[in-house]
Amino acid sequence: MTHRAERREGNTGCRLLAAPALLCAALTLSSCGNLGKIETAAPTVAAPKPSRTVAQTPASEREHERILASYGGAYDDPKLATLIGKTVDRLVAASDRPDQAYRVTILNSGAVNAFALPTGQLYVTRGLVALASDTSELSSVLSHEMAHVIAKHASIREDQARQAAVVTRVVTDMSNDPDLTALALAKTKLTMASFSRQQEFEADGIGVGISARAHFDPYGAARFLAAMERNAALKAGKTSLDPRAQDFLSSHPATPERVQNAQASARQYTSPQSGERDRETYLAAIDNIVYGEDPSEGFVRGRRFLHPKLGFTFAAPETFTLDNTAQAVIGVREGGTQAMRFDVVRVPAEQSLADYLNSGWMEGVDKGSTEDLMINGFPVASASANGDQWQFKVYALRYGSDVYRFIFAAKQRNTESERNARETVNSFRRLTLEEIQAARPLRIKVITVQPGDTVESLSHRMSGLDRPTERFRILNGLDQHAQIKPRDRVKIVVD
Repeated sequence: MTHRAERREGNTGCRLLAAPALLCAALTLSSCGNLGKIETAAPTVAAPKPSRTVAQTPASEREHERILASYGGAYDDPKLATLIGKTVDRLVAASDRPDQAYRVTILNSGAVNAFALPTGQLYVTRGLVALASDTSELSSVLSHEMAHVIAKHASIREDQARQAAVVTRVVTDMSNDPDLTALALAKTKLTMASFSRQQEFEADGIGVGISARAHFDPYGAARFLAAMERNAALKAGKTSLDPRAQDFLSSHPATPERVQNAQASARQYTSPQSGERDRETYLAAIDNIVYGEDPSEGFVRGRRFLHPKLGFTFAAPETFTLDNTAQAVIGVREGGTQAMRFDVVRVPAEQSLADYLNSGWMEGVDKGSTEDLMINGFPVASASANGDQWQFKVYALRYGSDVYRFIFAAKQRNTESERNARETVNSFRRLTLEEIQAARPLRIKVITVQPGDTVESLSHRMSGLDRPTERFRILNGLDQHAQIKPRDRVKIVVD
C-alpha cells in the first residue's frame, strides 16, 4: 500500500452499489497479435550501435512520473539492467525500425506487467522479470512492447478514443430514446474493444518476428504467456483458468487464444527447441532480485499485513487472502462472501472520527450505529452501512496524524462477519523495534539441484508464500507432472 497514493484515493466517495469491486483483484494479461506471412528468420548482421536518444515531451514526462508513482518507483539493479540493455539492442537491430530509440525502466513492483509509451519508453516490473525463465521469454515481452511503438498503436488508440468520445457526446445529446442511446454506446464500446484486441494480436505477431530475427527462441512468447496464465490462476486462488471466462467488452483476448497464436507465429520462423534461450545468463542476472512486495511500502505475510516504515501491523480473519495494492490492502474471504479494504484518508485534526464517518463519503451509513472506541491506545469510530447487495461495517482509526479506514463487506451481516471485523481492527498495533529490524524483502535465489532434491522438498524451502509447490513450478516453468534432476538450475524464494 503506497501511503501517498492512499491519501489521494481517500478523497473520493464510496457508492455502495459498487461494493462488489472490493471482491475483485483485477489482473490484466496483455494480448496477442496477427500472424504475418510465412517467412524464414534471416541472419542479422551486427552493426555499430547508433547513438539514439528517446525523445521527451512534457506529456511523456508527466506519464513517466505517474507510472513511477504507481509502481513503487524504479528498481535499481545494474546487473539486470545490463542484461535488459543488451537484449533490447539485439531486438532493435533485428526490427524494421533500427533507428527507433528505447529506454527501459525496471519498476519496483511485484506485479507482472509491461507497457510502452509512444516515445519508446518501455517499462517492465521486477515481478515480470522474476516470472520469466530465460532471456527468450524476456525478449518476447520487450519485442511485444517495441511492436506497439513501431506500429504507432498508442497514437491510433488516441484517435479512436477521440472518435468514440464524439459518438458518445452526439448520441447522448441528440437522442431521447434511452434504448437507442444504450445500443449506440454499446456498439461504440465494442468497436473500441475489438480495435484494441486487434492491436494486441498485431503486436504479438510483430514481436515474435523480431525475437526470431534476433536469434532468440520465438517460442518464448508462448511459454511466457502460459506462465502468466498459471500465475494469474494462482493469484486468483484457482487451479486453472477457464478460457471462456472472458468479459464481453474485454480489450484482451483470452490467454489460451494468445498462446495458440504465438505458437503458430513462431512456427513460421523455426521449429521448437531451436533459437537461443540463454537461461544460464538470465538466471545469473536475476539471482537475488527482490520478489513480491517491497517492505518499505508494506507487505503481506500469510494473513498479516506489516508496514515497517509506518510502524504498524494487523491480521486479517481466518480464510481471508490479503493483496497489497498501490491503492489499498484488499482482503477476500474464501468463497467471496466477505471482503475488506484497508486504506488511509485525509481527515482534518479538528474533525472527530464519528463526524468523518457520517460526512457523506459513503452512502447508506446508519448514523445511529456510530460508536466511539479506544483500541490498543488508538482512537477509533465505527458505523454500519447498508447497500442493495452488501452490508458494511466501517472503522476509522487515528494513528498519529493519519486516519486509516477498515471497510468490511458481507453478503449477509451475521455474528461471524461482525466478529471478523472486530477482531481484525483489534489486531491493529505498533510494530516492535525487533519486528521492524527483522522486516526484509523476499528474494529470488538461484540454486543447483542436488541428488535427492525434489520439487516438493525445494518448494518447502521457500519462505513467506502460500501454495509453495505450485508457485515453485510456475516460477521454473514446470508443468504439474515435470520433475527436476541433479545439476538443474532453479529459482526458489527466500527471505
